[in-house]
Amino acid sequence: MYRTNKIATLASIALLSSSFSGIAMSNTMGGAVNVAIIGEADTLDPMISSKDVVGTVTQHIYETLFTFDGSWAPAPLLAESMPEVSSDGLTYTIKIRQGVNFHDGSSMDSADVVDSLNRWLSIASRGKSVASKVDSVTALDSHTVQIQLNAVYSPLLSLMSMNNAAAVIYPQENIKGADLAAPIGTGPYKVNEYKADQYLQLVRYDGYSSSTSAIDGASGPRERYLDEINFIPVGDVSTRLEGLLSGQFDFAESIAAESYDRLDSSSNAEPVLLAPYGWPMWVINHKKGIMTDLNVRKALQAALPAEDMLYAAFGDEKFYKADGALYPEGFVWNSDAGLENYGSGDTNKANGFLKSSSYDGSPLRILTSKQYMWHFKTAEVAKVYLEQAGFNVQMDVVDWATLGQRRNNPDLWDVFLSHSPYIPEPSLNGTMQSTYRAGWTNGEKEYLMSQFTSVTDTAERAAIWAQIQENYFNDVGFIKLGSFNSLRGKSVALKGVPETPWPFFWNAYK
Repeated sequence: MYRTNKIATLASIALLSSSFSGIAMSNTMGGAVNVAIIGEADTLDPMISSKDVVGTVTQHIYETLFTFDGSWAPAPLLAESMPEVSSDGLTYTIKIRQGVNFHDGSSMDSADVVDSLNRWLSIASRGKSVASKVDSVTALDSHTVQIQLNAVYSPLLSLMSMNNAAAVIYPQENIKGADLAAPIGTGPYKVNEYKADQYLQLVRYDGYSSSTSAIDGASGPRERYLDEINFIPVGDVSTRLEGLLSGQFDFAESIAAESYDRLDSSSNAEPVLLAPYGWPMWVINHKKGIMTDLNVRKALQAALPAEDMLYAAFGDEKFYKADGALYPEGFVWNSDAGLENYGSGDTNKANGFLKSSSYDGSPLRILTSKQYMWHFKTAEVAKVYLEQAGFNVQMDVVDWATLGQRRNNPDLWDVFLSHSPYIPEPSLNGTMQSTYRAGWTNGEKEYLMSQFTSVTDTAERAAIWAQIQENYFNDVGFIKLGSFNSLRGKSVALKGVPETPWPFFWNAYK
């Protein structure tokens, strides 16, 4: 954690920001935005966290070699261009941009890239997922890096484009083993003030070197119109909404679905609906506890009433769809394999699985948070069905930061509630990886995933993915409840914020 004391309270942030509203300025340069996020970004080291709130905040501070364009294809960011890939698919030669500076004024070169990528491979969940396939990362010259694989891995560039558990580039001197000396990156904004549980204030980095390609998704120029961006953790969904409507916040994430009409009729704010956004999930502990028994997992799967849970969470079908396929219609990965096991809410069937299991009445510990209130609402409905099926249910309701800590310890939970946006490359979903904290693995699944990431033909990959989905249902790797659309809100004066799962505020202005 990095802190200073120049600004001491959330109130002072609000006052500071409001002072800009009375200043005459152009519609492009200057000003500040207050962004209400669901909880604190509990680390400013994006390599060590896969949480969306961390990725959203830190993508303004640090950058990766590649990012996603508007069609979710990898595109150069700190890289000068797309890599040269050998004919056997094992060698990636990457030219990095010259003239890029870190926030401490030092220049980025290949030594920074090599050390950063090696750290990513050793400590980041996404990096560790591919580490066994990487023989070496070496510098060919001051601005050329080569990655040598021992097996073809088709999603490599997509993996390196993610903004959480991210392959960001740090100054070589700032890497102290598993720790960072300070939050120093190459991004368009740099850390100015941080006060735990109150705010993180980012300010324009005047030494930023921007890409010169056309804006396309997260790729292309990153203009720094705003003087500052204040990320403010606001755990209560009603407080986020009221602050947005009153003008205290310029942007707020995760607004309750029933608030859509209030936003739509407001003169100060407006709704932002991402459709489809992603999928709610129940992540299952495969490492320890009662869920290591397949029949207990099958009992959980049979007992959950997906439609009822989604209705309780969102209340209106324009915000959700009861859809058990791991990817919905419209994606090449959509499949009906295994769907007969989806979301039936059959407590008698669930009880039968329990009776065939080793379950001894121990509490089924459900770890959730009210900061994503719709997570909690699905758990409330599920609790009734699970108890009817014969489970002894224990609801562990904590704040989101605490949930993020507890889920790393398999002794503390049996299921935790989370969600994910639909990521175009399925192998990047953390829950699919054996290195993920849930520890879901079996021989068939690992073989299929290996096949899936070693071929490049889309039709062939889609056929393999259908087999993976069948295995997911049969082994109950985790439970996808359905699809949902995400409601955010923003000030009518705030422009240039794209509709993306991880909102960013370069190119934004008031």
